[in-house]
Amino acid sequence: MTKIPLNEAKDQLSALLKQAEGEEVLITRHGRPAGILIGFADEDDYFDYMLENDPRFEARIARSREQKRRGQITRLEDVEP
Repeated sequence: MTKIPLNEAKDQLSALLKQAEGEEVLITRHGRPAGILIGFADEDDYFDYMLENDPRFEARIARSREQKRRGQITRLEDVEP
C-alpha cells in the first residue's frame, strides 16, 4: 500500500488513480490516515466493489445462509420446470 500526504495527492491525482488500480493508496492528513483511494480497472470491478460493500446485499446473504441452516431453501435442481 502506498502512503501519500493529501497536499501531494492533490497534485498527482491522475497518476494515483492509475496506481490504485493495482493497490490501495492511503492518503494522510497531518500524518494521520484520512482516506483510501481504490481504483477500478473497468466497470465490472466497480460493480463488484459496490455489491460487496452494499449492506442490503450483505443482509440478503445472511438471511439466505440462515434459511439454508434451517433447511428452508429449495435447491434449483429440485425445482420442476
